[in-house]
Amino acid sequence: MNSFEADPTEPGAVSEPERLLQPVPEGRRITVMLAAFEGWNDAGEAASDALRYLNKLWGGKKVAAIDADEYYDFQFTRPTIRRTAAGERKIKWPSTRIFKASVPDSNVDVIFVQGTEPSYKWRAYTAELLVHAEALRVDYVILVGALLADVPHSRPIPVSTSTDDAALRERMDLEASQYEGPVGIVGVLGEVALLAGLPTVSLWAAVPHYVAQAPSPKAQLALLHRIEELLQVPLDTTELVEEADAWERGVDELATEDPEIAAYVRQLEEAKDTADLPEASGESIAREFERYLKRRGKDKP
Repeated sequence: MNSFEADPTEPGAVSEPERLLQPVPEGRRITVMLAAFEGWNDAGEAASDALRYLNKLWGGKKVAAIDADEYYDFQFTRPTIRRTAAGERKIKWPSTRIFKASVPDSNVDVIFVQGTEPSYKWRAYTAELLVHAEALRVDYVILVGALLADVPHSRPIPVSTSTDDAALRERMDLEASQYEGPVGIVGVLGEVALLAGLPTVSLWAAVPHYVAQAPSPKAQLALLHRIEELLQVPLDTTELVEEADAWERGVDELATEDPEIAAYVRQLEEAKDTADLPEASGESIAREFERYLKRRGKDKP
């Protein structure tokens, strides 16, 4: 046992939360579905870019697709025309594609669901995704999203991790989402996956609303770090770290050119720094209260 680890058998010791991926018999693989959707659920395209990064890193191969004609309004989500490597013009239709990759030096396979949030038939769409999940023997689902928030670009990007699975919440020491209001396809897929009995976790990166345009490499990097923790696999993000640093420097320069924006960023930084002070943490408050009770006990005659 390392010197900094608490002995869980000692009175008052706090045990570490368990990992998402539970041990399996030797020779068996674990399959995790990672899903992100462009559109309403994807501020700065941080979520979909994070999955594209992993898919490329691990050499994902396309294994399935969902028919676009059934689920998309092409006047709202328009197809695009591009030139191929051979110079030919080709129309690219909105779609949902499913890839499979094996994480090197591990027993983890990843199913990537990448697409644009559909326009129609969300219940049929998510049911079709779960049919693919069953066929691909998915054990866990990680839903990835990004939202606009009042956070400063110059501080670490917050990533919230939540689940509506009571057993998973207790095992991993997670919170249930407290959000109430309109939901995107990520929220719908989360509920359907849970009803299907799949342990499901949602990740949401908070993207500074004053730099909402894509790309958002710092938010993308924050999501990748959280995925790395959940999957317990190392990720090479050196290139992305450099992009995130360059992005932050660029936003710094833009902010200095506008006094109002600069003042607003300072306000956000002060609020964030105050919230992060040790004396503001729940654990610290609990310790202080405990000390108060002890002092009060000593003062009694």
